[in-house]
Amino acid sequence: MSKHDFFEAGRERFFRPLNSARRELVAVCLRTLYERLHGPSADYAHNLNRDELKELLMPVVQAYQGRLDGVDEQDELNTAETDDPNQLASLLVRVLVQDGWLEQYPDRQGLVTAFRFTRPGKLFAEAFWALHRPSRSRQRNMRGCRNALEAALSERGDAHDLVDAYEYAEKVIEDLTEGIDDLQERVRHLMVEASIHTQWDSFVEFLERFQRDYSKQLTIDSSTLNRSAIKQKLELLRTELDSSKYRRMEAQLQDIASWAVKEHTGGSVLDWLLERIEEIVDAAHHSKQPGFIRAMENYVKRISGLVQQSMMLRTGQARHAYLDAIQRLSVLDSLNQDALLSRIGESISSVEVRLLDPSSFKLRSAIQRRKAATTSVPPRPTRQARLEAAMKKAQDQAFSVPNESIAQQIRADLRLFNHPVRLSARPLATARDVIAVMQTVEAIRNTKARDLRAYKLPGLVENEFYSGSDYEIDFKKTP
Repeated sequence: MSKHDFFEAGRERFFRPLNSARRELVAVCLRTLYERLHGPSADYAHNLNRDELKELLMPVVQAYQGRLDGVDEQDELNTAETDDPNQLASLLVRVLVQDGWLEQYPDRQGLVTAFRFTRPGKLFAEAFWALHRPSRSRQRNMRGCRNALEAALSERGDAHDLVDAYEYAEKVIEDLTEGIDDLQERVRHLMVEASIHTQWDSFVEFLERFQRDYSKQLTIDSSTLNRSAIKQKLELLRTELDSSKYRRMEAQLQDIASWAVKEHTGGSVLDWLLERIEEIVDAAHHSKQPGFIRAMENYVKRISGLVQQSMMLRTGQARHAYLDAIQRLSVLDSLNQDALLSRIGESISSVEVRLLDPSSFKLRSAIQRRKAATTSVPPRPTRQARLEAAMKKAQDQAFSVPNESIAQQIRADLRLFNHPVRLSARPLATARDVIAVMQTVEAIRNTKARDLRAYKLPGLVENEFYSGSDYEIDFKKTP
């Protein structure tokens, strides 16, 4: 049997308890056990013996004993002996041990047999526990990525800071994806149970989570707010590291990040890791965060529509009450009519009726109506207005140089000269040339092909137009 097989001896029927007649009871018991053994308030100094395990599960068993989630087929959790809570708790412990969720081990201090989760049992029980546990994350993964990159730039920074920045960036995607999935799940439940009475608790929970987590994801921990700072720090790591620190970080990454060594493409693991962080942050900014906002808007739109529909139905019911009263009066004799009208009068005695003053109504003349209709037609622009709009458009586009055209020109020059080109050697004959030179490094960083690379040189570019760092531009070297 392969060592990678999951359903091996001891786990052949691992998911059987979750497909039994009392699967919800099993899930709640797994959450309770995980909270006791590995939760925030777990007592690691005291092991769990059989009596304590049954005592822990007994309140759960008593609460869910009468619930059967599947009654089509009989199983060992749906027999006559399970009517006794004590026997049902013992049976649950035995089933979880037999199917590989729990394991027994000797407690040498207490000289008893203790219970704990198996490794797969712990991982799956954590999933049940996490689904019902309020999030305690401060949602600062984007800021954590920025701070880790800043630590890597410091004098004592090392490769561990870069790996931390990469993990923080991955968690940004996980947080946004989890938020999108949660909101889409809420919308699905809303469509299935289209009643404001059943969905109001879910909406209140959403408001609490928005105040606790989502508001931070959209403000201080948003990709929009931190993306530029992260890209600046990535640029500094590409250009400002001296050769000794660069080699030291590369050697550390080869040692501590074996997964990156296997996955990276190109010659340097450090360069690949920086590019991956930038790609993840860009994906969070361009794809995940807008999708998260759209999912939130969709849920709020659906729940607000349901509220409006409920209010309209209540208003309609109030109107139909008068029609119902009239219908009931039509079939009663005069004595019963007087009695019913008296009761209705007592019920609506607090109502105050106000009438509009007839003098406030004024009919508009035909000339006023024609004037209102003609003013809604947009005026036709004059020749002077069209000329000014064309001039403004031409002025806006006069000094606009696309990044892709700059990158194409750089590629053509590199192939022509067959050696790297320097930023200080670029021509400055026209204003567009000056703008293109000032925009060259940005164009290389944002090119879709990612086949160019700019190396920062120690010298400066100083001319009559601007002053800044000099760069050497070349094609990326492929291994």
